[in-house]
Amino acid sequence: MFCSATGFGKIMIVLVQANVLTVGLDGRNEVLSELPIRLIALDNAADAASSLKNEKVDGVISNWDIKDAGGGRFLRKLKAAKPDIPTIVFIRANDREQEISARSLGVSAVLTEDSSDELFLETVANVLGLKSVVAIKTISPLRQRRQQSIRQDI
Repeated sequence: MFCSATGFGKIMIVLVQANVLTVGLDGRNEVLSELPIRLIALDNAADAASSLKNEKVDGVISNWDIKDAGGGRFLRKLKAAKPDIPTIVFIRANDREQEISARSLGVSAVLTEDSSDELFLETVANVLGLKSVVAIKTISPLRQRRQQSIRQDI
């Protein structure tokens, strides 16, 4: 599977290297457009569970508290059913209880809600084994617009 993207007036072919399910991430999904992944973005645990049964999913990124499965219930069920699936969880900043609970499940990585986009991308790339792809990828139009916006603000 592949898709094309335009960057700096050139056509770039990106091979999809992983199917990633995100649950309850809201605005964070946009950051993932820079990676060679197929994104399945959902808001609740019921739809996520259905997607895990019906689609090939290579990794999961979820908030600890989501609409219909607060307190990490979705992640507990996920890790019980599929213990080897790479999983990244977002927790509240400075919440030791959430962090300890998440790490005890055996998730691949724990990030706080205030983590930077760069740390988020790097973590996803490392967990999914995409590090070499991300290292050689050119700056995407989204990142270019952000950098231009930052320069204008200075």
